Amino acid sequence: MAGRLNIGPQQALDRPPEALVSFWSQSVHDPAGDAVWRPLAGGRTNSTWRVTGQQTDLVVKLFRPEAHTPLFDNDPVAEERALVALEGSGLAPEFVGAGLTAAGPSLCYIHVDGRAWRPGDGAETVAQALAWLHARQAPGWLGAAPIRVADLRRQAREMLAQIGAAGEAITALEPVLRDDIPLKGAAFLHGDATAGNALMSGGAITFIDWQCPARGDPVFDLAVFLSPAMQAVSGNRPLTPAEEQSFLDAYGEAEVSRRYRALAPLFHWRMAAYCRWRAARGDRGYAEAARLEEARLRAET
Repeated sequence: MAGRLNIGPQQALDRPPEALVSFWSQSVHDPAGDAVWRPLAGGRTNSTWRVTGQQTDLVVKLFRPEAHTPLFDNDPVAEERALVALEGSGLAPEFVGAGLTAAGPSLCYIHVDGRAWRPGDGAETVAQALAWLHARQAPGWLGAAPIRVADLRRQAREMLAQIGAAGEAITALEPVLRDDIPLKGAAFLHGDATAGNALMSGGAITFIDWQCPARGDPVFDLAVFLSPAMQAVSGNRPLTPAEEQSFLDAYGEAEVSRRYRALAPLFHWRMAAYCRWRAARGDRGYAEAARLEEARLRAET
């Protein structure tokens, strides 16, 4: 996710560093020299600005590569490669360039005229876009998502161990599931397919913030979008059971939907652990997000 820098308690970085402005002013030709930089709000990891001028309407993103988390990487090279791989698809913004500036790694793409997805837009639109993405050939350079149920348990347990007593309530909710439920497929995954990263643009969805793409089971992207916590972090209410079912129906792959339903308690548990891990570091909004995820977990177990 991009837009506001988050160091412990969320802090804003509204003014672009001079080194960043200088780099992109030289890299992107703007004969009038009147480009205006405006911060884009909404994200919690990196910083982005909309840069507009007479012949310019771009987004410049400044990364903090060290801001990866146990579930979501923050890799500027991966985002560049993903945007290039998806050029012309409409599933991602059109890539302009990337570079290592004195302020840090950054990239630039053409601004998408849209807004973050909201429940009133219908979950089917996101489901169909994810289905199109997952049907594409996954590039060989993509890293692999976890392939075993045991890997999901391990991720959650490691986060809970790091926060000690703050994670005890989540630890007690660990779902009882067979570890031999398979994770299948080698789909092209967005990796962070939240509502905030799904822009409604002309009736279609364009995904932004490709810093943690992967190759693996489509259920990973479905679980992120359907997560009550990630909907809350994106500024939405949790989806209703009917909306979740409409999403899965529109995705159109019955086997994937069945696998998601079987694994949903474990995904909710892992996400609750992640939110408690973020809350323990002072990241605003994640304590309430964890409570929403825990409520859904209790309802499904």
